[in-house]
Amino acid sequence: MNSKLNLRDKKKEATAYALAVAAFELALEHGMDGFIVDDVVQKAGYSRRTFANYFSCKEEAVAAYFIGIIAVQEKENNPLAALPSDATPLDALYNLLKLQFTSEFLHKLRQFVSLANQYPSLEPYILNVFRHLQITAQETLEQFTRGRYADGYTHLLVGAVYGAFVPILDGRLNVMLPGEQQSGESGAMPFEQYLNSMFAYLRNGF
Repeated sequence: MNSKLNLRDKKKEATAYALAVAAFELALEHGMDGFIVDDVVQKAGYSRRTFANYFSCKEEAVAAYFIGIIAVQEKENNPLAALPSDATPLDALYNLLKLQFTSEFLHKLRQFVSLANQYPSLEPYILNVFRHLQITAQETLEQFTRGRYADGYTHLLVGAVYGAFVPILDGRLNVMLPGEQQSGESGAMPFEQYLNSMFAYLRNGF
């Protein structure tokens, strides 16, 4: 959420986010087929007309929950602030990922991916969430590099890193999210270990 917005714009952002929270919570409780837009507005305390001012459908509202979190993270955190003078673009990207992918955000994002696997109508919207994450990362790296690297370099880094998160979230890679407990002999890799291994490959080659 942009701190430079006026009071009216901030109120509009808050309204959109409240509707998005209600939609996401209903999706988790009932599945996408178990609620309608009227349930969202009733839960959030707004009118259906207000909902229509912000979203075209309940799927868009569910995805907007994550877009809102990303916007808050952009406002409250500066991944470049604590970087040393000899930091690399990978260091900047690593700091950003640590700020973006909190334990809570990762668990909810995995729930969102699980919902999208059950309800194909959500699939285009989950792509939009990943696009927002990548755009934030791209803008951060461009701010950090300031033209010191060849065109396409930061795009390559962002694409490689964010692409590596998809199989974690959809379950194709056996990685434990922060806070999860190892069950039996699952052989799951802790998230922190996966993150560090991924960046080691990027720094040192495959």
